[in-house]
Amino acid sequence: MPAAEFHFDFGSPNAYMAHCMLPAITERTGVPITYVPVLLGGLFKLTGNKSPMEWNKGVLNKSEYGQLEMQRFIRRHALDRFTMNPHFPVNTVAIMRGALVAQRDGFGPAYIDAVFRAMWEDGQKMDDPAVIVAALDKVGLDGAAIAAATQEQSIKDKLMANTSASADRGNFGSPTFFAGSEMYFGKDKLVDFEEEIVRQRDAA
Repeated sequence: MPAAEFHFDFGSPNAYMAHCMLPAITERTGVPITYVPVLLGGLFKLTGNKSPMEWNKGVLNKSEYGQLEMQRFIRRHALDRFTMNPHFPVNTVAIMRGALVAQRDGFGPAYIDAVFRAMWEDGQKMDDPAVIVAALDKVGLDGAAIAAATQEQSIKDKLMANTSASADRGNFGSPTFFAGSEMYFGKDKLVDFEEEIVRQRDAA
């Protein structure tokens, strides 16, 4: 099996859309996709990158076209539950650390799905500690225990290490995908990502 990875930060609406698409890729290819939490702000600092809002500022028509392409993607893939978070941009340090706690303790998929939904379907302010705990409690997770665990130094160090290692492999943003050593950036590269997974799988 090729190593297939999704390097993500909950703060990216495009990462949410990719998350919605990945189960079908796994079903078609038979290859599991590993979720790798990274901190988008950290990637930006390490690579000199900026958010699209900053890059597009003052460029006539570019932001509007980006919104058009997003709406086309949403329609094409019937992502009807997506809504732009009214609190965007959200500081994601706490919820990204929480993803590492959840993966370590064996409930990563449930946590990741719950936080993506809270961010990009329910429009919750997921940098408010009380809101985070309530969102996790709502789906049967122990929000207070997860919040407490995010303060462990090993978790803080792991998020920094993930982010640094991702940048070292060539990453500069989210969503980013790796099929072995081949990197693909952006939800629009999911087709290429899947094709490379299949190529590597069949060559093994």
